[in-house]
Amino acid sequence: MKVESSPDSYIGSVAGGPQKAAERPPAGAEAAAAAGAAAQPQAGVTVTLSSSTVSAMQGSAASGNDVFNAEKVEAMKQAIANGTFQVNAEAIADKMLSNAAEMLSSSAGGNRA
Repeated sequence: MKVESSPDSYIGSVAGGPQKAAERPPAGAEAAAAAGAAAQPQAGVTVTLSSSTVSAMQGSAASGNDVFNAEKVEAMKQAIANGTFQVNAEAIADKMLSNAAEMLSSSAGGNRA
């Protein structure tokens, strides 16, 4: 079986054919061009939030119901680093069981005719 390596082969024609080293752009040229394009201001789309969205966002920030608690995460990092972090297997098992029960009840309810 003969394997063609000419630019006229199917793969070569699809890929644009092999390029000689002199024809190839320098290795960092594409990255530099992309970085230069990103540095220039580009026209974009203006996004306008509804008043209810803005108030919901402000309400959640003011209420302190953030999903991410940086202090708790930092404390856990320190406990792991110190080797003092304790895993509560019972709490994990309870949460897994409740999630499984919720998934089963929602899928069973959707299948009833």
